[in-house]
Amino acid sequence: MQHLFTYGTLQDLNVQEQVFGRTLKGEQDVLEAFRISPDKIMGRYLVAEKTNSREDQIKGIVYELKQSELTMADLYEGEAYKKIEVGLKSGKIAWVYVKA
Repeated sequence: MQHLFTYGTLQDLNVQEQVFGRTLKGEQDVLEAFRISPDKIMGRYLVAEKTNSREDQIKGIVYELKQSELTMADLYEGEAYKKIEVGLKSGKIAWVYVKA
């Protein structure tokens, strides 16, 4: 299983049904040294950016996904985002989508 940290549309139950064919159960977590960029993708979608400052944090939800579901998330996020591996405040290692 893979962990995916989310902070935007992938938390929406309708989007989860559309992308994964099911709703996901997750846990709240925090991504430190990142913030939500003031610049949105296509003028409306949130995007995380690294700041290297521990004061910056994004509160979100971390989900467990199968590798095949992570591939589905890649297709959903598209080329505007890239997936990177990060450490969360909980100690979990997770993937997160940031600006490409």
